[in-house]
Amino acid sequence: MDRSESIKNITVAMAKVQKEIKQPLKDANNPFFKSKYVPLENVVEAITDIAPKHGISFTQYPLNDESGQSGIGTILMHESGEFIEYPPFFMKADKNTPQGNGAVLTYIKRYVLSAVFGITSDNDDDGNVASGNQVKQQPKKQTREQKKATATQKSEIEKKAKEFAKLRNETVLKVMSALKISDLNLISEDLAEKSITTLDGWLKKASEDVVS
Repeated sequence: MDRSESIKNITVAMAKVQKEIKQPLKDANNPFFKSKYVPLENVVEAITDIAPKHGISFTQYPLNDESGQSGIGTILMHESGEFIEYPPFFMKADKNTPQGNGAVLTYIKRYVLSAVFGITSDNDDDGNVASGNQVKQQPKKQTREQKKATATQKSEIEKKAKEFAKLRNETVLKVMSALKISDLNLISEDLAEKSITTLDGWLKKASEDVVS
């Protein structure tokens, strides 16, 4: 972070600005996360309503880095000539199009200004809209606790898997993998039943192939 030799005046002025600034309304909808956030224009309006009378202004400018990320540089200034230049903030757009880069730059401007002036501008996750991240589906809660497979079921699966592996000249491990069983001791009762049914079908077909 670069700054003027003295930041005494800008520090005093910013303390007054942050004391008087009003939190803008979150009146923009995030269509992906069903939440609201403060659009850039509302953030700027909240700042420019208060900051100028205390001698505070700012400027922001677009940047690009070597990896192709879009970024914004921000300089906070005081009428005394003091300034604070913040490190550039970069993000990669999901799509390298004017619209994609524009969305990222708008998000960064709002994000940085909100951080500098102490504005709460979002409820979380609206940055995903700019970066193109999709909503992660939450796993459904189980309506009931799944019962573990019984000893009889596990024994039957092991027996049938060995039998089928021998008929097909395969390893038992490969048969278990085909059944999507990584640990026989951890499978559920439902998976055990399905595996037994599947093995019965495989054994029947394998036996028919041998006969023919």
